Amino acid sequence: MESISIAKDTRDHGVPWEDAYGYAQAVKVGNVIYVSGQLSHDGEGNIVGPAPVDDEGNIREHTNMEIQMKQTYLNAQKILDSYGATLDNVVEEVLYVTDMDAAFAVAGSVRKEAYGSTKPAVSSTLLVTPRLAFPSQLIEIKFIAHV
Repeated sequence: MESISIAKDTRDHGVPWEDAYGYAQAVKVGNVIYVSGQLSHDGEGNIVGPAPVDDEGNIREHTNMEIQMKQTYLNAQKILDSYGATLDNVVEEVLYVTDMDAAFAVAGSVRKEAYGSTKPAVSSTLLVTPRLAFPSQLIEIKFIAHV
């Protein structure tokens, strides 16, 4: 069987875990951009609005959900910008959160602001997970965009 290769155009943020884990922040194939789970880090890879954790690494409270969610959308926009795209190009998002109530309380206003619309034209799924990559991380969002 002959192998068929596809052209992949990748982008990164330049944060340490890209090399440690071994992945691209986004991959464009044809007119589709697949954006890996984005989180609330700054340019150096520090979590913006880290959740307080106990000695075992368990999240003590989720009050920074809004801060983390806003930064996560900013990071997604940054990676989309590198392709000449915006959040308006997003057709699907999946939000992974550590607390449904905390996320649902802020998601509507944060998402509407991020997408610049009272009813963003994007399919969206919100899922709860007990833990994300970093103990102080409350949210991660993956995206699919078309250009």
